[in-house]
Amino acid sequence: MQKASATPSTDHQTATKDIKLLVLDIDGTIAGESNTISAGVKQAIVAVQARGIPVAIATGRMYRSALRFHQEIGSTLPLMAYQGAWIQDPNTQKIHRHWAVPREIAHQLLDYFEQPELRSLLSVHFYINDQLYIRELTRETQIYAERSGIIPIPVGDLRETLTNEPTKILALSDDIDVIDKLLGNLRRQYTPAELYLTTSVATFFEATNASVNKGTAVRYLAEELLGLQIANVMAIGDNFNDLEMLESVGLGVAMGNAPAGVQAIARWVAPSVEEDGAAVAIEKFLL
Repeated sequence: MQKASATPSTDHQTATKDIKLLVLDIDGTIAGESNTISAGVKQAIVAVQARGIPVAIATGRMYRSALRFHQEIGSTLPLMAYQGAWIQDPNTQKIHRHWAVPREIAHQLLDYFEQPELRSLLSVHFYINDQLYIRELTRETQIYAERSGIIPIPVGDLRETLTNEPTKILALSDDIDVIDKLLGNLRRQYTPAELYLTTSVATFFEATNASVNKGTAVRYLAEELLGLQIANVMAIGDNFNDLEMLESVGLGVAMGNAPAGVQAIARWVAPSVEEDGAAVAIEKFLL
């Protein structure tokens, strides 16, 4: 079941001694098709916490959608949602960080998505104040909402919501080629200093504030809030929105179900989410 590492395996004792914080992605990492955390993964997380290593979540999900996973693993740390654009402590309700997409850019993206050749191919989501606003309820949005456990708010014209700046903008399409083309075109239109663009699954195009990614979020949690070095962090993720996090931490682990480009930058590649790969990685390096 264990996969070969992307680079030579880290010595277990060294890793255990150095790692002071474990950060986990949700979808494709600790939650697979079932949209739940398996008993094996949960046991591994509890065992790590019993060793005095706190566990945090960094996800592209909405805060309200990620909260049940945070509670299920018994995390005592702030929750990093929306790729780290929204960092909130569920215990105190304090919002440590909220970086939004500038209103002008949100308008530009909406104009782009509503071009005649794209409009019928995309379901567009605006996330404002931890609520999901949509133009209309599409099949893709319905599936997304059911998995996320949230109720989307149809508004017709999304421009009406832009009295507030969105935390995140998402465009969904069943056609992976459409998303690939969208990502390529908009990366040519906007520099990394203007907008952070990524995909969390092949059918999700995501845009956030330029300063946002899971790498900067985990660094903020570790260094600013916990007084640790980023080198003291182990992180596990499965997709392109995890790249910056896996590259920046001391020990970045990719899931076996991760795309090749994500596996290539990881320190080690775990089995897939359906094989409890996160538990295997935790046991290998931390237990």
